[in-house]
Amino acid sequence: MRKQQFILLSSAVTLLILLVIFGKTINPNKPTVEPIQQPAVQQLNFNEILNNAKQNLSPSQKIINQQLEGDITKGNDAQKVNVYNRLAVFWKDSAQVFEPYLFYLAEAAKLESSEKTLTFAAQQFTSSLLDVSEPSIQNWLATNAKVLFDKALTINPNNDSSKIGLGACYILGNISDNPMTGILPVREIATKTPDNLYAQLVLGLGGKKSRQFVKAIDRFLIIAKKQPNNLVVIIHLAECYEMKGDKMNAVVWYLKAASLVGNAEIKKEIEKRISELK
Repeated sequence: MRKQQFILLSSAVTLLILLVIFGKTINPNKPTVEPIQQPAVQQLNFNEILNNAKQNLSPSQKIINQQLEGDITKGNDAQKVNVYNRLAVFWKDSAQVFEPYLFYLAEAAKLESSEKTLTFAAQQFTSSLLDVSEPSIQNWLATNAKVLFDKALTINPNNDSSKIGLGACYILGNISDNPMTGILPVREIATKTPDNLYAQLVLGLGGKKSRQFVKAIDRFLIIAKKQPNNLVVIIHLAECYEMKGDKMNAVVWYLKAASLVGNAEIKKEIEKRISELK
């Protein structure tokens, strides 16, 4: 399997815009929504990724990494937590490879086993889950996040953010054949507190992924009403309208996106998409 690594994104907006501009997800000339079969998800081989990443380290980085790895087996749990956290920082800031950063952050959190560290690590996984589209990476992110959220919810079963994050793992992470396992708790929170925009976003993304575009649009519109300049949501709305065959509303939201984008090249590409839809 080819080496897979992704650097921490400065913003989800960049990825979303690139997806919209350079990769239409369905044929816009087919407005009807047809059921699709989810392909089997290839499992991401983290050990292979880690080994490949190590080969690309500089000589000095290799020495630091080897020293830190050797320290994992030394000392008590508190010392091991410290080493895992140092490894996480090393891979994020020095090596700039994101998967090992997430892995070691998770190992530290599981060993420390506090709600704060578990939810922080889990949220790092789910934040990336919202950004990526590769099924094997989604599965890896969601599988690891689920373990962390499960542990956090054992400590505090009433944490709505953890419940939503766990739901996102099922809805977006290809970890179950029954996404309703994740949808129902998130929907319950969204019904109880409609202003919980995280819940609305996860449900919107789930609707978009399952090609239930009307439901997805309803969720995204709730967010857009509260956050009218949320470019991520605006892009989702434009794409959902386009994919359901509603070119008029797609143009409306692409125009809104174009008015908010500062990058001239990206703005030009969005305007080109608008012209294609008219």
